[in-house]
Amino acid sequence: MKTQVAIIGGGPAGLLLAELLHRQGIDSVVLEKHSREHVIARIRAGVLEQTTVDVLRAAGLGARMDALGHVHDGMRIVWAGRDSFYIDCHKHLGKRFMAYGQSQIQEDLFAAADRRSAQVLTECDAVQPHDVAGEQPWVSFRHRGEDFRLDCDFIAGCDGFHGVSRQAIPATLRREFEKAYPFGWLGILSRTPPLPDITYVNHPRGFALGSQRSPMLSRWYIQVPLADTVDDWSDDRFWAELAARFPSEMARQIVTGASIEKSIAPLRSFVAEPMRHGHLFLCGDAAHIVPPTGAKGINLAVSDVFYLQRALAAFYASGSSALIDAYSATALRRVWSSERTSWYLTKLLHRFPGDSDFDQRAQESELDYLKSSPHAQASLAEQYAGMPFEPA
Repeated sequence: MKTQVAIIGGGPAGLLLAELLHRQGIDSVVLEKHSREHVIARIRAGVLEQTTVDVLRAAGLGARMDALGHVHDGMRIVWAGRDSFYIDCHKHLGKRFMAYGQSQIQEDLFAAADRRSAQVLTECDAVQPHDVAGEQPWVSFRHRGEDFRLDCDFIAGCDGFHGVSRQAIPATLRREFEKAYPFGWLGILSRTPPLPDITYVNHPRGFALGSQRSPMLSRWYIQVPLADTVDDWSDDRFWAELAARFPSEMARQIVTGASIEKSIAPLRSFVAEPMRHGHLFLCGDAAHIVPPTGAKGINLAVSDVFYLQRALAAFYASGSSALIDAYSATALRRVWSSERTSWYLTKLLHRFPGDSDFDQRAQESELDYLKSSPHAQASLAEQYAGMPFEPA
């Protein structure tokens, strides 16, 4: 087999890259480890920045998103015993967000791939990139019991944190930065109406979050110890604890119901540098993980893909490798900006085991400052809304 770009991973990053490359007349083959049903069923965040919405619309992927997504302007922050305040990104920046689940984006991407009869091979085993630093990279894999070799010009590693792509960069050339947080998020999805605003809660019992997917689909989270399991949390226990962390007037607005998905995710920050080695490029979770507090995960994956497809399009159009050479540094500037925002919000809104009384008072002072300062709110709005793409 031969193609121009071999894409390892058929999640949102991999399939969106394939779609954008197709629109530039560039061939690709996508190799995905899991079944299509498994990939679609993965529940992830669904708060899309304006730049992500713009990329999806430009790729012809916006129709269902615009019909079913929920547009909102920012986020509300609440903390125990105090009034809430609203970070209005639209007022400060003219930008809006779209609440639209990642599983829905995944469905849209598979549908687009089907329409053009794209080469998307699912349930591929033993996927391995080879000779990525040479002039003739290739990927070996097994599909339906048969071994294959896929020759290509470039390899895009879109296979997530546990994938094989990042490991293809020699350890002597790869630097990894990681911060593990001492708690996780217990999240549920329910077919109930959400609160009017995406709401972040700082409470002595721990962090809580009310998020949106659609007018009748809500996503709720609470901070829990890392030792907890899903079996420890019945729906009734979850709803009671969630209500205890919200102010009483907001708690009365929460509509409870049976969970249709429930999971616990540990929080961590992670960045691998560089994001390019020879003819191999990393995109999305293969290169970086952000705590979900900043709602940056899928948006960073889209920005990586945007920069990479732009670089490859320039190469095939003119032979110039300038944007290819700049890919890692360009992508990492946005990555570190988002990592910093997510780290800041995580530190601001959670109760950390072992924090001193001084730490707590400093956190409360920061919240007071945010509430009272339009300049601080504008600064956070700019970070939360996401920076614009850098020009070529």
